[in-house]
Amino acid sequence: MERARIINAFQIGFLGGLGVLAAIFFGAAIGQLATILTYVGLALFIALGMDPLVRMMIKAKLPRPLAVIIVILGFLSVVALLLWAILPTAVSEAGKLIGRFPTIIENIVDNRLIASYDAQLGGAISTAAETAINFVSNSSNWPTLLGGVFQIGVGVLSGVVGFVIVVILSIYFMVSLESLKDYLGLLVAKTKRESFRKLTDQISISVGRWVMGQTSVALLHSLLLFSLLTIVGSPFALLLSLAAFLLALIPLIGPASAGILVVGVTYLSGAAFVPIVLIYYLVYLQIEAYLISPRVMQKAVAIPAAVVVIAALVGGTLLGVLGALVAIPVAAAILLLVREVWMPRQQER
Repeated sequence: MERARIINAFQIGFLGGLGVLAAIFFGAAIGQLATILTYVGLALFIALGMDPLVRMMIKAKLPRPLAVIIVILGFLSVVALLLWAILPTAVSEAGKLIGRFPTIIENIVDNRLIASYDAQLGGAISTAAETAINFVSNSSNWPTLLGGVFQIGVGVLSGVVGFVIVVILSIYFMVSLESLKDYLGLLVAKTKRESFRKLTDQISISVGRWVMGQTSVALLHSLLLFSLLTIVGSPFALLLSLAAFLLALIPLIGPASAGILVVGVTYLSGAAFVPIVLIYYLVYLQIEAYLISPRVMQKAVAIPAAVVVIAALVGGTLLGVLGALVAIPVAAAILLLVREVWMPRQQER
């Protein structure tokens, strides 16, 4: 009997050890695949955002293949415009911003609050700032600051490859979105396929409207900001507008984060028009929150504010900014499933 207990204990321990090893293995595999999963999620994000345009053309009596081709050509035109006109200018402005780093560091040190801390620390902050200024002022140190010439090359190449992968996957998802739904329908019982297909259509339509609406709001945010910064003569107008567009894609916290970034960079770079930018954002954020966003997003699935913040934090922690963007439509789909499937079942009990 005692021997049998020992054998059972050994078996339980052995199986438990195998379970732990399997969990570690799958966790490491998911970590290695995080970049690929981000590409797939971002491509699906784009495809769902384009789907409402396809549906609008189908309602206008265009056949779906032609509607998809028109949307794909429009999408590729936007990508070409980004690569040909916008991206080079943004890179040039980023170089100018790096050249302003000494001025930015000096402005930080000259801040009254920082200066008081510096005095209490015996000038440690100003000494560190002077060292940083001397390092950044020497352009030969920039590759070291960014991880070395080889690392920069690898990063640029990875970014280009990732961009191409996302574009190709987006086109594939746009073309095969309906067939993917049909394939998923084969995974459920035949008696439930019709209701399953209706549910997947509703999810794709709602999430697609949300993506399209949020992109429209972020684009308006970016265009108005670019117009203002161009009028006041900011040397980083396009760069800051692109950064604001990406941040504004995240509802609630995104536009405010964009405002903090733009006002902060404008102030630290020593520009004289900081009050104009600050007043603009104080007014615009109220208009966007109470007038623009509700009108644009009224047909999309509603997401509670707390869920938006939690989804953005979880997605951002796991996969960065792109994770925060993808996590919110995923949360919208989950909420729709809860509302359409789980809640009705609870009412039947």
